[in-house]
Amino acid sequence: MLPFRTAIARRALLALPALLARPALAQSWPSRPIRLIVPFGPGGPTDICARILAQGLGPALGQPVVIENRGGAGGNIGVTLAARAAADGHTLLVASTGFVVNPSLFRNPGYDPVRDFAPISELGASPDVILAGATSPIRSIDDLVARARTAEGGLNFANPGTGSTPHLAGERLALLTGIRFVQVPHSSAALAVQSLLAGTTEIGATALAAVHAQIKGGLVRALAIAGPERWFDLPDVPTLVELGHAGFISETFLSAYVPAGTPQPILDRLVQATIGVMGDAENRTRMRNAGFIVRPDGPAALAARVAREVPLWRDLIARAGILPE
Repeated sequence: MLPFRTAIARRALLALPALLARPALAQSWPSRPIRLIVPFGPGGPTDICARILAQGLGPALGQPVVIENRGGAGGNIGVTLAARAAADGHTLLVASTGFVVNPSLFRNPGYDPVRDFAPISELGASPDVILAGATSPIRSIDDLVARARTAEGGLNFANPGTGSTPHLAGERLALLTGIRFVQVPHSSAALAVQSLLAGTTEIGATALAAVHAQIKGGLVRALAIAGPERWFDLPDVPTLVELGHAGFISETFLSAYVPAGTPQPILDRLVQATIGVMGDAENRTRMRNAGFIVRPDGPAALAARVAREVPLWRDLIARAGILPE
């Protein structure tokens, strides 16, 4: 048997090639264009944020970052595609809150949010907003509750898709106030807003980012924001917390990931570059004007949020009686 010190020295020598390879690996990466998967179609909040990130990451990493929109199944198709990609740093994912909701909404979403991914950073968050059409007599949450209590069968409620945080915000409001909504899911936030503009549905909810311009233009009425504070350029729109619903925070948060097993040196470079891009003053302004609060706070904070929100949404989905698909 080798003496203890000799055994330790031999182990150190065996580990040395791997340790020396790590810096070389990080220096040689990326060796080709990087694919950034967005699990929704172009033009929505996730896509907007992903394009801001891609524009900055390309120059920072020395390779083009190419957006690949792979929508379908509430985001599951794109997320699953990213989960199965090679863990070599050439595939990234920018996901919305559906990333943590869908494991409770679908019997088999195709991925595990913890096992299959390594977090890079949260990118930003947009509070959900309860809306009414501009011609609707509903001008406040109190009006909405009163109207719903007299509406036979409940009020139709437009949302961007089953299991989206705006959908679940509506369900939570209904549970808190004892009213009933008939959820009218759409395949995107843009179509949910369009139904309000056309008067097809009278009330609904989306992330603020998807409807900010229409609110400012007076085309849609914001009844309340499900954020921690009033939005900077919508000072007359109260928060649901202010209206007496303690803890009612519902956000569409956006975040970046790589497949699990991506080498740590590559992940470290991605974290540094992502935080730099999203922390840039011009990009923060672009995101804020689009309805997002920027939060580039790194992998540990994102991992904690994922761990917190998966059971949170599972509980709400169960209480609302939503059956997994």
